[in-house]
Amino acid sequence: MNWFTAALLALVSFGLWGLFTKLAVLHIDTKSALIYQALGVAIVGTGMLFAVNFKPATHPKGISYALLTGAAYGIGCFFYFIAASKGKIITVVTLTALYPLITIFLAYLLLKEAVTFQQGIGIALALVAIILMSS
Repeated sequence: MNWFTAALLALVSFGLWGLFTKLAVLHIDTKSALIYQALGVAIVGTGMLFAVNFKPATHPKGISYALLTGAAYGIGCFFYFIAASKGKIITVVTLTALYPLITIFLAYLLLKEAVTFQQGIGIALALVAIILMSS
């Protein structure tokens, strides 16, 4: 599978995730929703164990960063559930979908990745989107 197909499938999956979040918090509290979401992630992770014949890669730095990824995701999801339970999902999902701005900033600072002029314009427009969506 190429990167574009994978990105489109991720896009659809994340879109469903945003909708399912709102549906979940309409029926259960945010903490319970996070627990059940984590269970869903664990089910997918268990499937991946089968895909790698129960032999996942074991590089210590990779494991550390993957665990940090999971922790950041879990914390973010918790606050996302709270936002979804209190706000309109249209606004919440749009605002939180701008998370790449954080990644871009950190990649620029820590990984020394360059930002082109065109990408800078995109970042500026995303900042405008934050202002427009939060009002």
